[in-house]
Amino acid sequence: MFGPVRKAVFPVAGLGTRFLPATKTVPKEMLPVVDKPLIQYAVDEAIEAGCDTLVFVTNRYKHSVADYFDKAYELEQKLEKAGKTELLALIRDILPRHVRAVFVTQAEALGLGHAVLCAKPVIGNEPFAVLLPDDLIWNTGPGALKQMVDLSQAQNASVIAVQDVPRAQTGSYGIVAAPEFNGRHGAIEQIVEKPKPDVAPSTLAVVGRYVLSPQVFGLLEKTKPGSGGEIQLTDGIAALLQQEKALAYRFEGRRFDCGSRIGLIEATIRFALDHEDLADEARRYMRAALDETN
Repeated sequence: MFGPVRKAVFPVAGLGTRFLPATKTVPKEMLPVVDKPLIQYAVDEAIEAGCDTLVFVTNRYKHSVADYFDKAYELEQKLEKAGKTELLALIRDILPRHVRAVFVTQAEALGLGHAVLCAKPVIGNEPFAVLLPDDLIWNTGPGALKQMVDLSQAQNASVIAVQDVPRAQTGSYGIVAAPEFNGRHGAIEQIVEKPKPDVAPSTLAVVGRYVLSPQVFGLLEKTKPGSGGEIQLTDGIAALLQQEKALAYRFEGRRFDCGSRIGLIEATIRFALDHEDLADEARRYMRAALDETN
């Protein structure tokens, strides 16, 4: 049976070149949306889904992510002495006490599949989640990963988040073929990495949320590098389909591509409108800004 999903992998070794020069010193996962970095939203989603071991696959140059989840003794002492209890709680509650963070180094940028494979010693032989912090998913109900974990246990299967995209954009995504949907999910028959529009098996694009069987590790170890010498997670999943069932899932919520500048701007607006202390002022400013441009 597909047991509880207690461990989540966060591939955060990328360079974030689309946000240069900001990402020269600040990892893209630390870029803020209102008052929290992207990585915090992904972590909160994983914890809500029941994960208590968070595996960050990083590179040897990135220290900011680890620093963020570490204790800040001097800052905590200053806030405590100043009686700023609300601010103190914010930085102390970044991770609940029952949750641990593990950092694994990806020595070379050899693709998403390789990054996931780096987490194998921590994951072991149990199902696990993969979250790409670039994909920020907003929802008023349960988070996307919680929805997927519940489905994986009910259906005893791996689950991959998908959304419909214009056919012209298939070359930017992994694309799945899942001809028959039952509500929001359907069995995956095929998965292809970044196919050209004229040969794409569908327009169902993979989004950065996965719940995977541990069998994918052995398959990734046998996967040959593709273009650029990278090991693709898509290829490992394609091999997994020959052994086990995997489901495509149209999650409830809206995905923001925060790996792009416009996506980060859209997410900031959306989340600002959810803040009680910011919403009214944000609306007023946006209306005024739009009036100025007309």
